[in-house]
Amino acid sequence: MTLLEFKDLRVTYRGSRGRLPAVRGVDLAVDAGETLGIAGESGCGKSTLAMAVLRLLPKSAEVSGQILLDGEDLLAMGWGRLRAVRWTGASIVFQGAMHSLNAVQRIGRQIAEPILVHEPKTTPAQAAKRAEALLERVGLPPSRARSFPHELSGGQRQRVMIAMALACDPDLLIADEATTALDVMVQAQVLRLISDLVRERGVGLVMISHDLSVLSAVCDRAAVMYAGRIVEQGPAHEVFAQARHPYSAALGAAFPVIGDPAARMHPGGLAGDPPDPLRLPEGCSFRPRCAVAVERCGAESPELLEVGAARVSACFVAQEGMPVVG
Repeated sequence: MTLLEFKDLRVTYRGSRGRLPAVRGVDLAVDAGETLGIAGESGCGKSTLAMAVLRLLPKSAEVSGQILLDGEDLLAMGWGRLRAVRWTGASIVFQGAMHSLNAVQRIGRQIAEPILVHEPKTTPAQAAKRAEALLERVGLPPSRARSFPHELSGGQRQRVMIAMALACDPDLLIADEATTALDVMVQAQVLRLISDLVRERGVGLVMISHDLSVLSAVCDRAAVMYAGRIVEQGPAHEVFAQARHPYSAALGAAFPVIGDPAARMHPGGLAGDPPDPLRLPEGCSFRPRCAVAVERCGAESPELLEVGAARVSACFVAQEGMPVVG
């Protein structure tokens, strides 16, 4: 059953330089109990996509299309209904836990707050007990409920954010670069925790990262974004290991295989910089950085089409069955 669906979602920011298109016609779906990873460089539109789900974008953002949660359009909801859906229908784990937590309130009170807001019959004492149970579930001692955010490590604060996101048993969890600022060992622990919680609770998960290797280890499917569009989608391990778009291949090549002396990062990396959204190139947006571009790439913008079983790619070369690595 489809839990979350984006239909031709477009987000444009109004600024001093003009209208900046951040998300350009995204179509995606996430089933209940499924994990979808979204990868791409900074500025490709990943976080804008996540923030659009619960309408957390700034006033300068113009949004069109549809975002359906359990068949209900989030963009068409009144503020009262949207407020009821936040935390209970969908919740977000942000990247910067220290900036997302209130520095002058104890951890337990912050976890209990959404419970008290959305479940008015729950007493403060009951909410406090649930907060302690949630902390224990994410691997922290219940006594941490009395701590302030600055008394916790980065990994502990991220666990608190996960506990808070799960406080009202949402159907959908969005993790926006939730492990980026953590060291490798803590990152592995948090990823394992998220995977276990998703499996046990049967929630849908959208995990946003620039790291395809992380998504391939955690997610069922992966979608790769470039310049505001989805350029490839398919089973996460296949998108990482057997990319069908040159940009996905470049992202995958940026990570060496640990323990394999024959594996090396791409010697030249990915040449060039992402395009200026205000001056996107003609045809395929990736063409100026692409090693396998053909003449057609400069004249037409490729659509997202099937290139194999459960695989789609917005690349003329891949659609013709040719290798996407130069």
